[in-house]
Amino acid sequence: MKTVLLYVMAFAYVAAGVNHFVSPDFYVAIMPPYLPAHLELVWISGIAEIALGLLLLWPRTRAFAAWGLIALLFAVFPANVHMALHPEQFDAPAWGLYLRLPFQALFVLWAWWYTRPPKKDIATA
Repeated sequence: MKTVLLYVMAFAYVAAGVNHFVSPDFYVAIMPPYLPAHLELVWISGIAEIALGLLLLWPRTRAFAAWGLIALLFAVFPANVHMALHPEQFDAPAWGLYLRLPFQALFVLWAWWYTRPPKKDIATA
């Protein structure tokens, strides 16, 4: 199950990263106004999601990628908070925008799961 979820996670981050370049206006719109260079930050986060999603696939880079994704999740959290605080600017109900905030913690835990080396099975060790 952990392996299947690893591939799901890798695909999701790569797809999300690609979407930063396909639909950059969406991501620019959710940027808090106090951050500079909105489009450039969208591109940087898109590149990071693609690169880290791909790096999850190799055991040697998996822990690095997972820690990178955790850092990225913390970095983009202000955009999620901004959306929740200003639902009138987005085509989503306020309750939905608030409901998605705790999911960031689940995504952090999911990534953290891959920072740990796999446990060796006593029977195969």
